[in-house]
Amino acid sequence: MHLTVVGNPGSRRVTLFAAAAVRAGLPEPDVLAWHDVASGAPLRLRAGTLVRVESPGEDAEVDRLLRGAAVPAEQGEIVGGAAWHAGFARALHRLAATAAGQGARLLADPAEILVMFDKNACHDRLLAAGVPVPAALPGPPANWAQLRSWLDEAGWRRVFVKTRHGSSASGVIALQLGGVRILATTSVELDRGRLFNSLRVRHYRDERDVAAIVDGLAPDGLHVQRWLPKAGLDGRVVDLRVVTVAGQPSHVVVRGSRSPMTNLHLGGVRGDLCALRAAAGPHYAAGLDTCRAVAACFPGSLHTGVDLMFAAGWRSHAVAEVNAFGDLLPGLLVDGRDTYDAEIAALLARERVRAA
Repeated sequence: MHLTVVGNPGSRRVTLFAAAAVRAGLPEPDVLAWHDVASGAPLRLRAGTLVRVESPGEDAEVDRLLRGAAVPAEQGEIVGGAAWHAGFARALHRLAATAAGQGARLLADPAEILVMFDKNACHDRLLAAGVPVPAALPGPPANWAQLRSWLDEAGWRRVFVKTRHGSSASGVIALQLGGVRILATTSVELDRGRLFNSLRVRHYRDERDVAAIVDGLAPDGLHVQRWLPKAGLDGRVVDLRVVTVAGQPSHVVVRGSRSPMTNLHLGGVRGDLCALRAAAGPHYAAGLDTCRAVAACFPGSLHTGVDLMFAAGWRSHAVAEVNAFGDLLPGLLVDGRDTYDAEIAALLARERVRAA
C-alpha cells in the first residue's frame, strides 16, 4: 500500500501522519503540496496510491489562492469565507478528477469534506439523521439588526454565532443578551472596523462593537445555535473532541475552559477523561453512540472529529460541530497508538478485505 498526503509540506500534520505510516512498515508517503492543488499547477499521482487530504490551513499563500485575488486580506483577517469555501470546493473537485484519471483513490469523499466545512449543511444532515444537535435559527441573519430581531422573536437570550465556513473558532461569538446589557465573548479582534482572528479571548459589552463584528461576518454566512449550558469539571466547562476512525470512536480528549470557548489554542486545557466518564456515568456511552451515528452520516470519510457537549447535569448531550481535519491530537495515545496510527491500521485492515 502506498500513500500520498495532500498538505502543506513540513507541517505538523503531514509529519505526524508520515511517521505513522513508516511505523506501520509502509513507505514514506508522497506529499502533494496544497499550493499546487490550489494554484492549478499540473498534478501527478502514482497509480494505485491512496490519497489523504489534509487541512490547507496555516499557509497564507494557500489561503489567498483559495479565497481568490478579488478578496484581499491582511494576515489573520477574517474575510472572504464564502469565497474560500468555493475555492476549496474547486480544488477538491480538481483533485478528485486527477485521482480518478490517474488511477489513485481518495480516502475521504470531497462532498463530505465540504459538508463538514458548511455548518448550516452539516447541522441539517445531522438533524435529518436524528443526531442530537443544539437548536438553530432556520437561516443565516443578514446583519446584526436581523439577528437581534430573530432572537427576540425566538426568546433566545444566549446563543453561539458562528461563521458558516469557519474553523478553529475563527469568528465564533458566545453571545448573551439581558435587557439593555450585552456580552459577546469571542477571539475576534475589532481593529479599525476590520476583523482579525486572535489567540486571545475578548469580551465586548458595547452593542455598537458587537453590531460591527456581526455585520462584518454576516456577508459570508452565519450559523446561529442556541447556547447549550455545558457540564463542568474542576471549575471549568468541558466538552469532548471525539475522533472516529472507520466509524468507531478511537481517541477522546476532554477540553476544559473558564470561558465559553474550549479550544485548546484559545487557552483551553486537556482534562481528565476518567473523571469525566465517572461524572457522566451511563451517559458517556450514549455520547459515544452518538459519535458513531455522526460517522455514519459521513460514510466516505475514514475519520471525523466530533465536538460533543454534555449539558449541565450530564443527562443529555449534543453535537456542536463535525470536523473534517479534527484528528490532530498529538501525544494522545490509546493502546500505544496516536490518531494517525489508528487510521493507518484501519486502512491496512480495509485493504486486506479488499484484496481477499
